[in-house]
Amino acid sequence: MTKKTYNVLFLCTGNSARSILAESILRKDGTKHFHAFSAGSLPKGQVHPMALKVLSDAGYPIDGFRSKSWDEFASHDAPQMDFVFTVCDNAAGEVCPVWPGQPISAHWGIEDPAAVMGSPLEQEAAFVTALRYMKNRIAAFTSLPLASLDRMTLGAKLAEIGTRDGATQQRPNVA
Repeated sequence: MTKKTYNVLFLCTGNSARSILAESILRKDGTKHFHAFSAGSLPKGQVHPMALKVLSDAGYPIDGFRSKSWDEFASHDAPQMDFVFTVCDNAAGEVCPVWPGQPISAHWGIEDPAAVMGSPLEQEAAFVTALRYMKNRIAAFTSLPLASLDRMTLGAKLAEIGTRDGATQQRPNVA
């Protein structure tokens, strides 16, 4: 029996740090059952260099990432998403496009490591922390028995994952 491959979109306002971290982690850690994507409502136009450094240092892929608009995933020819996760509070509060297929969504907000001012070591530490929080959430997500959970239960479990260590503003699940 073939298992379904799920499409997952991570959203953040700038699509330069947190959503890129999440996409890279899921690309590697969920490679057999997930296709990972990321986008932003107001993309910065470039991926934060420290995101790429921290991902590379941790053994995650960094090739092909670019800061892009979520409009790319709202078109009719875009991959149909099964899950959409906001990873910053700003994106969670914005009016998102209508995603074809009614994906299950949840808010997994963490502090923006790109907003940390300080020495290069302090900035890197913020990115490492964000990577750790996102890795833990994605590990919890990929271990869920997705095929055997009804939509309501799955939505509740995804919302619960968003409240784990490092969570920012709590948002209701919008599954």
